[in-house]
Amino acid sequence: MLAAFTFNTAENLPVGLLELISANLQVSLSAVGLLATGYGVTVALASVPLALVTRAAPRRHVLTGLLAALVVSSLVAALATSYGQLLAARLLTALAQALFWAVTGPVAVGLFAPEVRGRVVGALSVAGSLALVLGVPAGTWLGRLSGWQVPIAVPAALGLLSLVTIAALLPTSPPEEEPAARGTDPDTRRFGTVLAAGTLSATGAFTGYTYIVTFLGEVSGFSPGTVDALLVAFGVACLAGVSVTGAVLDRFPRSALGTAVATQAVGMLGLYAAGTHPAAAVVFLALMGGALGPVFMTTQTEMLRCAPGRTDIALAANSGCYNAGIAAGAALGGLILPLADVRCAFLAGGLLTAGACAVLLGARGRPVADAPSVDGSCRAHTVSRRP
Repeated sequence: MLAAFTFNTAENLPVGLLELISANLQVSLSAVGLLATGYGVTVALASVPLALVTRAAPRRHVLTGLLAALVVSSLVAALATSYGQLLAARLLTALAQALFWAVTGPVAVGLFAPEVRGRVVGALSVAGSLALVLGVPAGTWLGRLSGWQVPIAVPAALGLLSLVTIAALLPTSPPEEEPAARGTDPDTRRFGTVLAAGTLSATGAFTGYTYIVTFLGEVSGFSPGTVDALLVAFGVACLAGVSVTGAVLDRFPRSALGTAVATQAVGMLGLYAAGTHPAAAVVFLALMGGALGPVFMTTQTEMLRCAPGRTDIALAANSGCYNAGIAAGAALGGLILPLADVRCAFLAGGLLTAGACAVLLGARGRPVADAPSVDGSCRAHTVSRRP
């Protein structure tokens, strides 16, 4: 959980430090923005290849190596005297995070009984969400007091603490022998459906969310100070969403994803339709925030269940597709803004999210063929289980 909090904080810290970094390194705000965009693209492209390269390495060694990379890259970033050095350090952190989310899920849930795996994924998601609620605001405040270098260096200390703990306490075993190395209910069709729905949801969410500050100011008419408070409220809603979803995920694993995606669609389309009214904007913003974290969390849980092969490869594919959706959504919103009102970015995002709902509903309505299971019996499924 501490490692998840640290990685997500490190990923999002530049958002609150853009102006400080820009002024100190004498580069444009758009160039500093590439620290976030390049990070997401790197995670999207590197997740599956890195998971394949390290698939035979013991997970304890992989996790300690990833945390060591986080420590080193954070220190290099804090000591950077040029934009190029800072960008290189950020990309190293992104490479470590690309593999971290593929590895940490199977490792964490493998330490617990299968019936509580949803709660374990929920705990990791709560820790990740705390980065937005606590880590980034605290880093922004610390940066204003002491300069951007200090908060950029803090993840090194937190990462070192995680590294020492995992190196000392996590059991060492071959990846194939870990309890969560394979999906509990392999299903190739469901795997593809979840990937498609998650990617569409991420694209839709970030088509609008990337420009949420502009929307709240220009469309809803909130003052800059109120917008800052609403962004904190958005993070709190996200934290509440993953907490509630984590508590019920083991009982309703399949419906949780559809509920989260539908809630996100309602929130975004509601902002488009009623965002000019401040009270309505707050309500629909909370709905969108409450769904954003659970969408990714529930797709991760589905990967642990329906992965047709290794769960770490499935989780890497899910993380890569989700980050590709983030980058695509931000780019799509950027294309819409010069041509139409910022409300149209939320309309497009809401429609894309509604498309994700349609993908999930369409898959649920398809007939399922019988296939042999591991014990040789016949059951409703789309693929044969591997022995």
